[in-house]
Amino acid sequence: MAYNPRQEQRQFVRVSQSLPVRYKFLSSDPNFRDDTVREGRTDNVGGGGLLLTGQVPSVEWITELLMEKILLAVTVELPESDEPVQAIAKVAWLEAIDQNTEICQLGLTFKEITRENQDRIFDFVIKLHAPGKRK
Repeated sequence: MAYNPRQEQRQFVRVSQSLPVRYKFLSSDPNFRDDTVREGRTDNVGGGGLLLTGQVPSVEWITELLMEKILLAVTVELPESDEPVQAIAKVAWLEAIDQNTEICQLGLTFKEITRENQDRIFDFVIKLHAPGKRK
């Protein structure tokens, strides 16, 4: 069994499931200008966060993302759900950015999420772990 230090730091179980995610970068800096809502995917999600595959518009943002000066507003579409889950997340880690597409993987930790939305994620995770369900 391979050691994964990121998994060891997680407080909640995550499930492997590809889901659509819309996200927007946020900053309290008055000079920050980016109102673009981007589309990406998550390949795993849990009550504490998700793995986002998406675009980071500038490599210059990396330091500010890792220092929590730039956060992400995320909207996750859960199957069989009328409303998407919404949260504010911080970047815990990121993989190398492809220079051509500016696509990378971001490990996100929820910073602000309502109890209701977190419970909806927990329910989704439990359903996927139920006997006979795809993991």
